[in-house]
Order: sequence, then structure tokens, then C-alpha cells
Amino acid sequence: MIPPLHEIKEAVNSVKDHVDKRIAQFRNLKEKGLTEFDFRPFLDIDPYRADIFSEASFCILTANSSAALGIKIQKEVGIEGFKKLSTDDLFQIIRKKGHRFARQRAERIVMLRDKMDIIEKAVKIKSGKEARDILVKEIYGYGYKEASHFLRNTGFEDVAIIDRHISRFLFEKGIVKPRKTITKKVYLECEEALEDLSGELGISLAELDLYIFYIKTGKVLK
Repeated sequence: MIPPLHEIKEAVNSVKDHVDKRIAQFRNLKEKGLTEFDFRPFLDIDPYRADIFSEASFCILTANSSAALGIKIQKEVGIEGFKKLSTDDLFQIIRKKGHRFARQRAERIVMLRDKMDIIEKAVKIKSGKEARDILVKEIYGYGYKEASHFLRNTGFEDVAIIDRHISRFLFEKGIVKPRKTITKKVYLECEEALEDLSGELGISLAELDLYIFYIKTGKVLK
């Protein structure tokens, strides 16, 4: 088994430019409220623009799905579509792309529109962990993973996304004891382990997530 630090350093050598570009795109969202995502060469999809609400909706789409599918839907719906399309219109687009929970996701995105003030306030909070607690409490469909995902994608670098790829890496490397269910306690244990890794490597949690995701999937997405 390749030691985790060695494997991550190899990933840094391979895709640092792509990770740096993605982090810059996230920071644009935080600082300007708008960014342009370009996932080439990892996905054959043209660059597109996203704003804060579009990204909040994207993180609803990826729950129990995949980043790649969420990206394809996000591009097709567009910034204005997430804010204005009816539930049925959203449902048709999401279903056409092959999402298993198209109706539920469409309904949650429409519900999310009423929480825009909370979302906008959250991205202005200095602490990602504090912002995460607010989002988990206030946003229907957001658990720790979804809230952390949104915050990382909007420029926060102090929260970790414990999805199946990241947890599998931690379990396989013996860094965290394997669990079948990611409870809040396990989530925070995994996050603490990643904080230790990021400290040893001298990179942020946001960067570390992208590198581990690349190790497990061969892609730098979001």
C-alpha cells in the first residue's frame, strides 16, 4: 500500500495546476459572487458561469449522486434557471440527465429560493465551521457533507467534504477506523484526520479534498 502522504504528493506533482485553477474559481465565487468553471480535460463540457445560488443548488444535486452529473445539470439549468424555473421544468431537466431523485431535487431547489438570505449571510461568515452549522440547521437537504461541499466551493478552506471517495481513502489507509455509516461524530473525526494531513503537507483542506478526489477518480472536479 502506498503511504498516504506519498500518494498525495504524487497527485500534487500531477495535477497541481488544475487544482490551483479550481481553487481560484472557488475564490471568485466568494469574492465576486460569480465564477466560470472549466472542467476540461476531465469532463467534455464547455466552460460555464455559476453564482452563489447556482452552487448551493449544485450541492443539493450531488447528494447521493455524483459531481459529474451535478455539473452537467448545473450547466444546462444555468444561473437564472435555478432561480426562476418551475418545479416541473427543473424536474424535466434533472430527470433527462438521469438523476435518480429528480423530483425530490427539483422540489428542494425551489424550496432553497426562500433561504437565499441565509445562504448569502453564511458565505460572509469568517469561520467555515460556524457557517456550516447554520446551513445544516436552516437548509432542508443539507447535512454536514452538503454544507461543507457548498462552503468549499464558495472559497472556504477550513471544512472537509467527507464523501464516499474521501472516507474510503481514510479507511483504506488506516487513518480512520472504517465505519458503515458517517455519523456527525465520525464526520468530525474524519475532518480532524484530514486537518492533520493538510498540516503535514502544507496545503488547505480545500486543496487536499481535490487531490484525494483525483487519487480515487482520476478527475479534478468540485
